[in-house]
Amino acid sequence: MPLANLLTSLRELPESVSRDAYLRFVNLVGDAALRRNGGLEHVTGSCFVFSPEFDRVLLCFHRKGQFWVQFGGHIESEDASVAAAAQREAREESGIGDLVLLSPAIVDLDRHDLHGGFSCSAHWDVGFAAATAPDVELSVSDESEDIRWFPINELPVQVPAGFCGRLERVRRAAISLSGTLIG
Repeated sequence: MPLANLLTSLRELPESVSRDAYLRFVNLVGDAALRRNGGLEHVTGSCFVFSPEFDRVLLCFHRKGQFWVQFGGHIESEDASVAAAAQREAREESGIGDLVLLSPAIVDLDRHDLHGGFSCSAHWDVGFAAATAPDVELSVSDESEDIRWFPINELPVQVPAGFCGRLERVRRAAISLSGTLIG
């Protein structure tokens, strides 16, 4: 079921080089693409958490990667979909137990190679979005060194290459999903 759900969600995205590469990868590898032990490259789910006004983003300082990034991780056997995995990961890594995705719609695709400290060589990350109040109680998981809210226009220096542009595209997609107007 998660594989069919992912393929349907990918096909619903506008045509792009990234979308087509994801479709080729998932069709070629099949269900193994969704398993951590399915090969050196596999799909992961992530969640960008915004304030309700979409002017702040909650990021974690990734212990292995040593950078600030959205929440996310591997798909587990109990996850009904990649969206469910992204929501679970965001809940676990932020301590926000009632965090809910704005929509099961994909808002980001980011394939990235991994280096030192990782047992796999690449993640085909599928991103989703959520929003919550900035005063919600947070707790740092074992996978992170810190979690913190940042104004969208004042991100920390230690973010992955291309993250700022991705974040802006994700923010606009999240605003569209929520029906919020921005100036």
